Amino acid sequence: MHFKRFIGAAALAFTALAATLPAQAADYKSEYKLSIVVGTNFPWGQGAVIWSDLVRERTNGRINIKVYPGTSLVQGDQTREFTAIRQGVIDMAIGSTINWSPQVKELNLFSLPFLMPDYPAIDALTQGKVGAQLFDILSKKGVVPLAWGENGYRQLSNSAREVKTPEDVRGMKLRVVGSPLYIDIYTALGANPTQMSWADAQPALASGAVDGQENPLSIYAGAKLYDVGQKYLSLWNYVADPLIFVVNQDVWNSWTPADQKIVREAAIEAGRQEIIIARKGVTNTDDSLLKEIEGHGVTVTVLSPEQIDAFAQVTRPVFDKWAKQIGADLVRQAQADIAQR
Repeated sequence: MHFKRFIGAAALAFTALAATLPAQAADYKSEYKLSIVVGTNFPWGQGAVIWSDLVRERTNGRINIKVYPGTSLVQGDQTREFTAIRQGVIDMAIGSTINWSPQVKELNLFSLPFLMPDYPAIDALTQGKVGAQLFDILSKKGVVPLAWGENGYRQLSNSAREVKTPEDVRGMKLRVVGSPLYIDIYTALGANPTQMSWADAQPALASGAVDGQENPLSIYAGAKLYDVGQKYLSLWNYVADPLIFVVNQDVWNSWTPADQKIVREAAIEAGRQEIIIARKGVTNTDDSLLKEIEGHGVTVTVLSPEQIDAFAQVTRPVFDKWAKQIGADLVRQAQADIAQR
């Protein structure tokens, strides 16, 4: 009887211990898929690697994240990524506000032309009331937003001529992302915008099927677009592209509160590091990245405030049209926060 009681007590103790373990291993996947739409050599991709490494280390391998770069989980269509996360096809992602804007209209805020004139303006939005409102909106759509990152200000490159005025853009065939807002912007400027995925864009640039494109400098340099005829680069900071670290809601709920805390804190830390990487070397004409680009025979044109204002005036009707669709209150809050930065 004593022996049976000992065995029973031991079994109860083991059961109690198992219940208090930091992770119910049976409920955890052996691998969690983290989606990004670029390669790991870009700042965006480096942020994904930092996040996955931090989580793996701090959970002692309980949460093992594998980075899937280059739209590999969405068959090359980056605009499908948010839907895939909601459906559970993707476990985690660091996503572009532009790519997710077809499903979350409020994310078009960051693509309103010439809304954010500098980095403090971006920070005023992502780290303030607007950022909190956007996270609340995302939380109601089946994902758990954790932190902000940054793809950067988007600049214009082309193979035809230097761009200083709206007239210089007229008639150009330009690759744009899959958002109707970008079609409206470049149509207002008299260009011929063409939507295509990033996977299709580089061959189109190389063949001359399109004259130009718009992307952050880190993408321009990392993809070596100067090697596919993009010899004219205009810096105008017309829109920015914040990134968002998210986890699928069901995946999030499957983790213990302790592990949720680890993943959230790791995302915030990775986001901070990624933003530093994304902004490095792109803040003025003396910085290293611009010098490297110029070293490839690229004509870099930094538009003056007056030149930028000319573009802003032409695209103002687009701003006003989309502000209504995004939500007038959200846009007003954004403008107020930027004014007070």
